[in-house]
Amino acid sequence: MTEQTTQTPPPPAEQQRDQGTKPLPATERDFHSHSRTSSPGFRIAIVIGIIVLLVVGFFIYRYLTSYESTDDAQIDGYINSISSRVSGHVIKLAIRDNQYVQAGTLLVALDPTDYQVAYNRAKANFEDAEAAALAAGVTVPVTDVNTSSQVSSAQADIESARAGILAAKQQYEAAKAELQEAEANNFKAQNDLERYRQLISKQEISQQQMDTATAAAKASAASVAGAKAGADAAQQQVTAAQSKLVQAEAAWRYANTAPRQMQISRARAAQAEAQVQRTKQELDQADLNLQYTKIIAPVIGEVSNRTVEVGQNVSPGQELMKLIQLDDVWITANFKETQLKNMRVGQRVTISVDANGREYKGHVDSIAGASGARFSLLPPENATGNYVKVVQRIPVKIVLDPGENNDHQLRPGMSVEPKVWIR
Repeated sequence: MTEQTTQTPPPPAEQQRDQGTKPLPATERDFHSHSRTSSPGFRIAIVIGIIVLLVVGFFIYRYLTSYESTDDAQIDGYINSISSRVSGHVIKLAIRDNQYVQAGTLLVALDPTDYQVAYNRAKANFEDAEAAALAAGVTVPVTDVNTSSQVSSAQADIESARAGILAAKQQYEAAKAELQEAEANNFKAQNDLERYRQLISKQEISQQQMDTATAAAKASAASVAGAKAGADAAQQQVTAAQSKLVQAEAAWRYANTAPRQMQISRARAAQAEAQVQRTKQELDQADLNLQYTKIIAPVIGEVSNRTVEVGQNVSPGQELMKLIQLDDVWITANFKETQLKNMRVGQRVTISVDANGREYKGHVDSIAGASGARFSLLPPENATGNYVKVVQRIPVKIVLDPGENNDHQLRPGMSVEPKVWIR
């Protein structure tokens, strides 16, 4: 009998290795595939993969929705236009193109000769006006004292004139009384002389008595003439005293114009003071014009767009150069209106600069009150029949954090890409 040996079939893996690339039957292959997908480890791996994808997708979504960015943004800054305030001839140019200057640095010097002459003339006029005002000011108290004394003196003269009139009238009355007495005595003496003449013709009296009567008559006639002259003189004294009264009253009326004289004196002093102020303003203006011949930098910045040269004649308001303030720049970013929903003032910003590849830090300073289209020369008119909605852009001002631009690499007009972190 031939001995038969029983061989155990190799396991499927070993059998497959032994068979090389010979594929398994379809039923066996499906069995193995189904066994792998239905195993618990495979299912756990699928779940973990899905969770990982969801977590990664969530963080990517969170990152992409945590900021708003735009490429329509530029560096902005203050650009000061430097111009002359007076006309003149340029004699010195103290700066170069693109030179960084401090505030107060001399930029351009104009010929100061004409303005120096005008200043000297204005100074002389001012000093002359000051002297005139000083004299007018001294005149006021002097006039006050003089007018006051004139009033007092005029009043005293009036009283004296009135007293003189009274005394003159009394003297006149006394003179008239003396005249009357002399006339009476003369009348008696003349009558006595006439009787003595009749008696002497009859020789009833002596010649001596006749001579005595004649002398008495002549004396009394002389007395009458003297008394009459005294009365006339007394009357003239009354007239003179009355004239003095008239003069005293005229002087008193003139002295009573003292308030008007004081007003005139004070008005002249005020006019002189006003003249001082006017000439002082002219002097100050001349001094300013002389200072304006030196054009200095009003702020810190970099000189750009220089158009002035030595020997050029400039006029007031003519632009000579521009001064860029590199220490105070900001970003104007034009965001779509759909991007402003969660944007707020104070949110931090990351700014990417194309020129140097650096990133700068800043924050939102303000949001413009209107879209950029409203600030254009010809704003769009939407009240038409064929209206197409266009997403508008709103300017947003972004300010750099302190110290970010100490090297002055950011220049107005540069393109930047800001990211506003809204979360």
